[in-house]
Amino acid sequence: MSRMSASFFDQSSGNGRANVLTIAGIAIMLLGAGAAALPFLDRQEGNQLVGWLLLSAGLIEIGAATQRFENRILAMLAGVVTTAAGVLFLANPMGHFLPAVTIITAWLLVRSLVLALTSSRAAGSVRVWLGISAATDFALGMLMLGGLSIATFIVMLFGPTPQLVASFAWVFAISFLVTGGLLLEIASCFRDNED
Repeated sequence: MSRMSASFFDQSSGNGRANVLTIAGIAIMLLGAGAAALPFLDRQEGNQLVGWLLLSAGLIEIGAATQRFENRILAMLAGVVTTAAGVLFLANPMGHFLPAVTIITAWLLVRSLVLALTSSRAAGSVRVWLGISAATDFALGMLMLGGLSIATFIVMLFGPTPQLVASFAWVFAISFLVTGGLLLEIASCFRDNED
């Protein structure tokens, strides 16, 4: 590794930690963009994509959490919840749509609770972003929960329609976008403290 790249990722400096968190935030946002492919995939391929998106995002989030000084364990727990949801998808390769909706709803609601607890222990702009992330995941989880009975009826009659799958893709995109924004804000805080 060159001297420049070694200093870019220097874990002992705030800027090194900020750089790692910035990369993690951007990577999670890009994974959210990958959810746009869901409406174009069949059920099994879509299930696998969701699994890989969640697994990747969870592992990135766990890695990013190791860079934090405060609330490291809770931040890692949010990543573990995401990773576990990804593993559940990958363990079910046949991918029935309704269990997938249940997994995503549970993931969003549990993750929102972890983020809310983390927010209660944070300060400043990170607390605000944690609150936004918790509220976003909770709202998306409640929308999924409220729409579950409608989705059940539609899927029983017509199968997973492209519009239903597209709305499912938006849930990932929004959650991942806010999570990426949270990581970028934490990175910004590390940079500000470095000055």
